[in-house]
Amino acid sequence: MPSFADIQQYFAGVWRMMMGRSEGLRLLDLSADGFWNSFFAILVAVPPMVVGWVTISNELAGADVFSSRFSLFARLLLTDLATWVLPYVILALAARPAGVADRFVHYVVASNWASALFSWVMLPVMLLQLLLPGAADLTGFLTFLVFIGTMILSWRLTNVAIGKGPAVATAVFAAMFAASLAVLFTAEGLLGLSRGVG
Repeated sequence: MPSFADIQQYFAGVWRMMMGRSEGLRLLDLSADGFWNSFFAILVAVPPMVVGWVTISNELAGADVFSSRFSLFARLLLTDLATWVLPYVILALAARPAGVADRFVHYVVASNWASALFSWVMLPVMLLQLLLPGAADLTGFLTFLVFIGTMILSWRLTNVAIGKGPAVATAVFAAMFAASLAVLFTAEGLLGLSRGVG
């Protein structure tokens, strides 16, 4: 389990990668243990994600009883967990034919810590949405801006992590984005949810 100092170092590493600096990779643990420990990023991301789950549960449940809200909360948790992990499984199966197997660990470790960082970046907007439900236009606009920003930074991170040029990075980025959407919509359908991508 990474220490707080380790997590700070990993956040610094992925931020440097998002700025196009390949030395950010040296701040990540790319060993076998580092690969599996990078999934601890899910737990690091849980606090801000909880705010999102509560907000969406409130919107979907309306005036329903608490048990309904808890059920929605649990299904949102499962949906986001699946959306986080399952695209990596798809990439693992496709990595060798796609010629990126040698960079699979780099990509997964970097993406895990970047996702945790993005969750915290999104927290202020989610808190606004939770505390000011009447300001839907403002929070919607802010969510869109953050989404665009994270997409740009994610592509830059992918480009450094894959290390095979912008064309290959774009292909991996697009494929993983499509896989995430496919998992998201499938999980929402199976779990009886209806919400936007954001």
